[in-house]
Amino acid sequence: MATINTNMAANIASNAMTRNERSMSATMERLSTGLRINSAKDDAAGLAISSKMTSQIRGLNQAVRNANDAISMIQVGEGALKEATNMLQRMRELAIQASSDSNTANDRTALNNEFTQLRDELSRVNANTEWNGTAIFSQTGTSSTAKTFQVGANASQTVDVTFKNFDAGSSTTDAATGSVFHNLDTNGSSSTSEVSNFDMETDAKATAITAVNFSDGTTTIQLASSDLTSVDTMAKLVTAVQAKITASPNFAFNAAIGTGGDDHILIFTAKTGGDVASVTASGITGSGTSSLNQTAVAHVDGTGAKDINNIDITSRANADEAMFAMSDAIDQVNSQRALLGASMSRLEYASDNLQNVAQNTAAARSRVLDADYASETTELARTQIIQQAATAMLAQANQSQQSVLALLRSS
Repeated sequence: MATINTNMAANIASNAMTRNERSMSATMERLSTGLRINSAKDDAAGLAISSKMTSQIRGLNQAVRNANDAISMIQVGEGALKEATNMLQRMRELAIQASSDSNTANDRTALNNEFTQLRDELSRVNANTEWNGTAIFSQTGTSSTAKTFQVGANASQTVDVTFKNFDAGSSTTDAATGSVFHNLDTNGSSSTSEVSNFDMETDAKATAITAVNFSDGTTTIQLASSDLTSVDTMAKLVTAVQAKITASPNFAFNAAIGTGGDDHILIFTAKTGGDVASVTASGITGSGTSSLNQTAVAHVDGTGAKDINNIDITSRANADEAMFAMSDAIDQVNSQRALLGASMSRLEYASDNLQNVAQNTAAARSRVLDADYASETTELARTQIIQQAATAMLAQANQSQQSVLALLRSS
């Protein structure tokens, strides 16, 4: 049927051109951006998958930088300990020199001056070794501190590195309780001492006790009423005290439970070995506590243990002690350096692994997200040819209406 108002051939060609132009436009966009998925309409599921992969890749790359920063931080600490080792070696050398009676009292005093200056420098190094404005080594009475490094793309993917306390005190200040220079071996046979016989007798009821305090001289462990709600015997009281002390990272001593006759005994050992300073108890309040033997806190001297700040080389005997102590101190520093070295090695492997995971995840994302240029250029050629053909057909369809004029002329 010959019609003028409706040209079906032109409509068909026009619709075909519209669809082809849409396909060609998408192909050109992919070739222009290099991406197969440029919006959610291209591939909704693929967009979600590639977005999650992007989060992982960026997180992994940041984790690599974190691991490298951690290695740098540890290197700073290890470098400081290298100098600490050099100082301790020199202090031991001075002790050996002072141990010989070829030195006069004045000579030993001069040697001791250098000895004490090096000790003070150990404390300064401990306090002032920093990374990015943060002290690396543990301070005050804390024996160690753990630095946590994020080395993964997700939460809790961390590595902890322990940095010990290397406070050496001074002529007027004792070394920190948790320092590795606290209670150094001065005769080659030091052992962990105990504070024993803190007796809590079973015949004393604990139902009326409202508070208990234990102190190591720096940190006080407090058991308040809320900690004693389930305590009705001395056995439970000792257990509660032991649990509270164990949970404290800053208390200088470990607490264990022993027995002696009808008594329940707390046995304290130094966390860093050597001598245990006196442990005191106070604040044990409430009725029914008359049988609680608070006076049996025994201070057992460790075998040949002294803080580094109490060591000098002003006499032959003291110099002999210093030789043992410096050897012990060097061992303590070497132990930390070995730990830091192992941590650096671990973090290097972690960094390498993160880079491998990031690389493989990027490859997986590419297969989902990136445009295949061979396929897309073929598609572009196809759509361009079809566009040209559709344009020609639309022109033909429009021209076909001219035949109606021939009918009009003949009439």
